[in-house]
Amino acid sequence: MADNRIYYPQRPIGPLNPPAPTPEKQSTAPVHAGPSFSQVLDQHLTGIKFSQHALQRLQSRNIQLNQAELAKLNSAVEKAAQKGAKESLILMDNLALVVSIRNKTVITAIDGASMKENVFTNIDSAVIV
Repeated sequence: MADNRIYYPQRPIGPLNPPAPTPEKQSTAPVHAGPSFSQVLDQHLTGIKFSQHALQRLQSRNIQLNQAELAKLNSAVEKAAQKGAKESLILMDNLALVVSIRNKTVITAIDGASMKENVFTNIDSAVIV
């Protein structure tokens, strides 16, 4: 007997409606999401930064820091960083500062008159200078 079957070649099943071509998007964002080299260099050269909130508190409470006090603050932040602190309360003379040690940024500032009867939260260490 002769084989009367018809054999069709196998073809892969593809999508019925091929996806519409999407326009190529050109990314203007940098390749890395972290800070640029110049930002890191500036931070290391200048030391401590002040958040907008901290600047408002310093201005409203008429607090001015001189170079010696900034040097003390920078030293206190370095000591806290060596101990592994993340958010620290730094007490200097008649001033309290809450500082993000990782970012080297002062979050808020409180003068001596406002410091009484105050509760400091979200800190893991304190440095007394």
